[in-house]
Amino acid sequence: SFHPGTNVNMIRWYHIFVLDKEKDKPDAKIRFRVKWGKDIVAFNVGYRVEISKWNPDTQRVKNNTTHGAKKTPASVINREIGRFEMAADELIARYERDRKVPTKDQFRKAFKELIGGKDPDAISFFDVIEKFKKEEGSLHGWSHATIQKVDTMKKHLSAFNPDLTFGDLDEHGMSDFVSYLRSSDLRNTTILKMVSMLKWFMRYAVRMGATDNHAFEHFSSHLKTPEKVVIFLEWEELMRMYRFEFPESKKHLETARDMFCFQCFTSLRYSDLYNLKKSDLYDDCIKITTIKTADTIQIDLNDYSRAILDKYRDIEYPLGRALPVQSNQKMNDYIKQVAYLCGIDKPVSYTYYKGGNRITETKPKYELIGTHAGRRTFICNALMLGIPPDIVMKWTGHSDYKAMKPYIDIADQARKDAMNLFNKR
Repeated sequence: SFHPGTNVNMIRWYHIFVLDKEKDKPDAKIRFRVKWGKDIVAFNVGYRVEISKWNPDTQRVKNNTTHGAKKTPASVINREIGRFEMAADELIARYERDRKVPTKDQFRKAFKELIGGKDPDAISFFDVIEKFKKEEGSLHGWSHATIQKVDTMKKHLSAFNPDLTFGDLDEHGMSDFVSYLRSSDLRNTTILKMVSMLKWFMRYAVRMGATDNHAFEHFSSHLKTPEKVVIFLEWEELMRMYRFEFPESKKHLETARDMFCFQCFTSLRYSDLYNLKKSDLYDDCIKITTIKTADTIQIDLNDYSRAILDKYRDIEYPLGRALPVQSNQKMNDYIKQVAYLCGIDKPVSYTYYKGGNRITETKPKYELIGTHAGRRTFICNALMLGIPPDIVMKWTGHSDYKAMKPYIDIADQARKDAMNLFNKR
């Protein structure tokens, strides 16, 4: 049974050494468990011992025995057991003196600092991030972009505190992390996305039992963000790009142009365009399960999307792909060049915040065009052509009007501007 300790705020402490036995194995790890209230933490002492040479009454290995491949003497193992026991007693006495009851994370961190080492079995905060990336990424089929975002979050957390623990991320710790991100000259929108991803990770850690810290759930950063500017091609710009005749020196841009225009005529995200298979193509539509949301959608073909498919129909591509889609980075670079050649240079102003600073910049549209603009071009033009939002949502996979509202507002403004043309006659 556990050895009882002293009462702290009506909490009784216990600690015990036990063997972590495995089926059909003659030896086992020594585990040290500390219990108070409903909380239990466990540490690996760092030695495997032969079960037959363990005394459960004294919680020590029997004198004059050796253990493991290195024939570690009992005196060495028992000395380490004593060190763990003394460290726990000292830490418990400290909490009793301060009349504080720690969380599991707080006790675990303080104990490791006291014994001057790490629990070989304990998984670190950053190890859990890797586990999160591996397990959730595999389960939900994360895109390369999502994996990169997790890696970026991990990099910033490590720079913020290389010894970070779950217990550090209480509301004060979360606030300190946001302050660090602000000092890194990041935009508020970027910081908010990173905080959202960190909360996503923390929910996973709680679910997996890696922490009992729920403080993150109540944290809010209250950073200012502007209304998002939707970058898209107006119909005339889209037609100019679709029909553009490339000079011989720029023929290498034609495929990227076709792939981008296909997005503009179908609403496909880059990830779904890249993974589009010939088996997804039917006479009058495309049927896919989207990479990002796992929604199954059907997109009807129009004359433009059908013409692009016909152009590449008789060519075989790896893995049964339907189209010769380049990497996202290369496509983004090429699309900007295409937009420049097509004279899509209308000035676009956009605003962002860094901390409390409001910054407005103006750039020609071709500098802001990328694969992300293809889907937005489809939605905006479909709405401006008068196609009902609920029909557009069936093609795009949007589940509610909230996500569609920015596009509906653009279409409404376009109709208002068109009506104002009558006033100039």
